[in-house]
Amino acid sequence: MKQQLVEGLDFIYNKEGYIVLTEKYHLERGFCCGNGCINCPYHYERVPEPQKSFLIMNRKKDEQIKK
Repeated sequence: MKQQLVEGLDFIYNKEGYIVLTEKYHLERGFCCGNGCINCPYHYERVPEPQKSFLIMNRKKDEQIKK
């Protein structure tokens, strides 16, 4: 039986109203799904190029803005 996801722990809603899975959720799953998830802790290892490079570049930009 699958466990129900908990808002704030496993997912949040973005400003458009879509569910965004948290890093905690991804770590518990244990692998990159290849969908280019925003909070992927696996450096998008299953995402095909050129999308992978694009996502990594955008993440670096976002991290620089937050500093």
